[in-house]
Amino acid sequence: MLRVENLDVFYGAIHALRDVSLEVGEGEVVAMIGANGAGKSTTLKAISGLVRPKKGAILYRGQPITALPAHRVVALGVSQVPEGRRMFGNLTVQENLEMGAYARRDRAGIRASFEAVYSKFPRLKDRRRQPAGTLSGGEQQMLAIGRALMAKPRLLLLDEPSMGLSPLLVREIFDTVRDLNRSDGVTILLVEQNAHMALQVASRAYVMETGHIVLSGPAAQLRNDPAVKAAYLGG
Repeated sequence: MLRVENLDVFYGAIHALRDVSLEVGEGEVVAMIGANGAGKSTTLKAISGLVRPKKGAILYRGQPITALPAHRVVALGVSQVPEGRRMFGNLTVQENLEMGAYARRDRAGIRASFEAVYSKFPRLKDRRRQPAGTLSGGEQQMLAIGRALMAKPRLLLLDEPSMGLSPLLVREIFDTVRDLNRSDGVTILLVEQNAHMALQVASRAYVMETGHIVLSGPAAQLRNDPAVKAAYLGG
């Protein structure tokens, strides 16, 4: 579904991504783990069209999307749940979800997507007229995921969904990730510092350090890799 080939990204003089290549097959959950600043979020931003690579190619379902603006990428079926949720704090829950469907014109389909999101996250339905800025961190993360789902993505890019959440809410969010993949058939590329949870939910994973991928393989294999255990799994 997604192929990233030899990607280089610069922020001014800073070489943020160095020759990054990865693949995500249809129906997979693939994780990217690594320390803060390793380049994981930059990779997602490049896929989404939010930063422009200096070198390399990004193909979605065989179609080059490297030079496409972000709104065109979304229209093709790629949605991102950004790090830090990025709610429109003064807008209601309902209005935030409406923003997720801005590129769609199928009114009946949009109504069905609202029902699907509210069915998946009943707390959002209870708070649909409440300003998003007044929600708890966990509720905001649910809203961020719901907003991305309103675009009817085939590929969901999840950036640090567990950040700042209690262990109980982290489990709840990762249960949602599993459900989206298994029940709804959404393909997921997951960026996550919580390597324990990421390697439990993913089938494959990539390990990033200082802007390049240093290790990749089946998640179960990486969970038992001594270097991964020492660096990311507490020994």
